[in-house]
Amino acid sequence: MANTQAVCNSFKTEMMNGIHAFGTTVTRGATTKDTFKAALFLASATINKSTTAYSSTGEVSGTNYTAGGVTVTNANAPANASDTSYWTPSASFAWTTVTLSTAFDCVLIYNSTQGDKAVAAFTFSSQTVTAGNFTLTMPTNDQTTGLLRIS
Repeated sequence: MANTQAVCNSFKTEMMNGIHAFGTTVTRGATTKDTFKAALFLASATINKSTTAYSSTGEVSGTNYTAGGVTVTNANAPANASDTSYWTPSASFAWTTVTLSTAFDCVLIYNSTQGDKAVAAFTFSSQTVTAGNFTLTMPTNDQTTGLLRIS
């Protein structure tokens, strides 16, 4: 059997768990999970791969919406299968009885424990809500459809 060049699957999962720090700017003092949040952004905002941290600039506002969004339910541990590490929140993101009258089309997941550092932005079709519920349903937590995947 020949050697094969690759990034190790265990490393991908360990990276999602915050095990490895290649730089000196990251110090992990705790072994507990960080708190992640999900905030909604207006269709006119600029949230993308260059976003480095949560900011209220461009965030939706309205009745029964709290700036900063909702706390992400994080009961799923990062896992690896078929050379892909993945993680999906264990519950959908839900806002109840909200009125968000300005069009929005993006949710930003960010780490509120680590200085509001951005994790990922996800877009969807433009929405408005009037005195109703808005839910972003999470995909199956696996290597094919998991919300965050590293392969």
